[in-house]
Amino acid sequence: MRDSIDQQASATRRRHRLRRRDRKGTSVVEFAIVAPLFFMLLIGIIEVGRALMVQQVLINASRVGARRAVMFSSTETAVIDAVEEYADGVGVDGVAVTVTPDPAAADSGDAVTVSVSIDFGNVSWLPSPWFMGGKTISATSVMRKEGF
Repeated sequence: MRDSIDQQASATRRRHRLRRRDRKGTSVVEFAIVAPLFFMLLIGIIEVGRALMVQQVLINASRVGARRAVMFSSTETAVIDAVEEYADGVGVDGVAVTVTPDPAAADSGDAVTVSVSIDFGNVSWLPSPWFMGGKTISATSVMRKEGF
């Protein structure tokens, strides 16, 4: 009786070993299926994170420009220079700035709007952005002109 139990256990162990051998390539196939999805997700996260960072930079740059625009003796050129200097300082080059109305011509209490925008393709860390490619990121700030 003891011999038959040992034979059954031995046969069971052999079957398990054979099954393990048959599964050798399984992990390679699973990796081949999952890896492209994982890397696409990772690249998408990086691209969206960069877009959010650039959006925050543009918001801050438009605020800096609006603060400069509402000062008593401000000019449109001074506002554009302030916005570009801020954006360049944090690594976002080539922003487009619009200021309406011209701060030099605005009366006290008038709302001055500073808009900043950039094409995401110019600031993406990827050689050719596939998720956010062709999108424009922009921000606008409005403040009242100071004066008496």
